[in-house]
Parts: sequence; C-alpha cells; structure tokens
Amino acid sequence: MGKITKTAMVTVCGRPNVGKSSLTNALVGEKVAIVSNKAQTTRNRIYGVVNREDTQYVLLDTPGLHKPRSALGEYMVKVVTASLEDVDCALLLVEPIPHVGAPERALIDRIREENIPAILVINKIDTVEPAALLPVMEAYHQAWDGFDAILPLSAHTGDGLAELMAELSKYAQEGPQLFPDGQVSDQPEQQMMGEILREKLLLCLDEEIPHGTAVEITRFSERESGVVDVDATIYCEKASHKGIIIGKQGAMLKKVSSLARRDMEKFMGTKVYLQTWVKVKENWRDNVSAVRSLGYQDQ
Repeated sequence: MGKITKTAMVTVCGRPNVGKSSLTNALVGEKVAIVSNKAQTTRNRIYGVVNREDTQYVLLDTPGLHKPRSALGEYMVKVVTASLEDVDCALLLVEPIPHVGAPERALIDRIREENIPAILVINKIDTVEPAALLPVMEAYHQAWDGFDAILPLSAHTGDGLAELMAELSKYAQEGPQLFPDGQVSDQPEQQMMGEILREKLLLCLDEEIPHGTAVEITRFSERESGVVDVDATIYCEKASHKGIIIGKQGAMLKKVSSLARRDMEKFMGTKVYLQTWVKVKENWRDNVSAVRSLGYQDQ
C-alpha cells in the first residue's frame, strides 16, 4: 500500500432506509455499520475508512434525517446536521424516485448553508429500468442545480462504486493519515458487539418493538485461549415487549443471540461466548439522561 499523503472527509446523508450503511460497507469492503430493512437502523455517526493509493477516505455514515418524536430522535437528527460541518464533500443518497421530499430538501438547504461540495447519489438502480433515472435526475436538478455530479449506483450489486470513488478523489486534501493501516472504522470492538446484537433484534422482531430496544455491553474480555466473553443487556420500553423478545421458553432470545454470536465471531475472528439478558427501562427514548447513559451522546 502506498504512503498516505491525502485525506477526504465525506458525509453520507439521506432519509431513513435509503442505503447509507450499505453504501458505506460496500465502499469499505467490510461490514462496519449494521443494516436492516427498518428505518432508523443507524443511531450514531460511524466512520468507515477506505485507503486507495495515496488517499485515505473517511466516510461518515449517519442516521436517516427524519422528524424526531423522542429524545433519541432529536439526538439522531443532531448527529446528521453536525456531520455536515467541516467535511470535504457530502453525498446525498436518494432512491430512484422522481420526487424531492422534505428530508432531501432539508439536507440540500443544510449543504448550501455549509457551502460544501455535494454529489447526488441515486442508489438502488438495480430495482428500476435505466430510463426511469432521467426523471429522477431532472427532479433533483430542478430542486438544486449545485450538485458537482449526479451518479447512479447500486450499493447492493456494486455497480457504479468505482465511478463514485473516482469522483471522490477530486476532494482529497493534503494531510496526514488519520487512521492506521488495517483499521476500517472508528467503532471500538465492544461497541460493534452491541450493534451486531441490535441488528439481529431489528431482523427478528416486528413493528415498533426493535426501535424501542437498546443494547449495553456489560462485559467484554478475552481469555488466554483467545475466546472472547461478551455479556449484553437488552433494554426495552415495556414489560410486554420483554416477553416478546424472550419468546416462548426463551426461543426468540436464543434465536437472536445465536445469529448475533455468529456475526460476532466473524467480526472478531475467534470464538465468542455470548450471554444476554433482557430488562425493562420504561420510555427510555423520551428520557434524555437514559438516552445518554446508553451511549447516545454528542460526538
């Protein structure tokens, strides 16, 4: 790998469930952000690190911009707006729909306020015919003609990723390497264990329940044999939710834990011994101190 002499800080922003984490993972080449088909999966700002030739690209994966309805939601929106400060470029990620919604307009306004270069990225092109992209491009051009480029791609298939990286190289600035070789994210391993478990809750549970869950890692240690011990507490907002998460004779919790342990072992590259508990913390999303105590603090 060549010596890094340049860096590019790039914010990936958009409405919920548009594919920001999937794009970040695809560019990094490893899973650094959890994904699900449910909105607001990402709660924190996550750095994904990509080294190409003499440049280190730092991708800021952010929560989806939405209208907040809780203290947690307000925190997430603050993360999005703060991520558009002091970056070299913003990627506005949208779906191939010829309509500019309120979240997109709000993000365009924020990009204009910060006066930062921006690229419009139309994701999920594998779900539409090529001719369907022209009205999408026109709709966004009418909304704002200040995009440096408009790039269609698919984070799922990888189509268009090379073109995006080529475009991002234009924003690289002379500067020192921010992350050492081999580091692909700023997330500590312990935090990633909690995120993996939360991803499986989103995968296995229906409707509102997984959005009301949070995960706290209470033990993270490595034995001499290399086995990693992880103790995790899953918090939910209602006693009835606790019963659903545990399931009949513990079946749901076993399923969630088994899926999480498999991904934890893949991430850590070693055997993981996972123990999980479920506790009720009523209406924690509306309690600022509870939100902060569970790790959602200003970054």
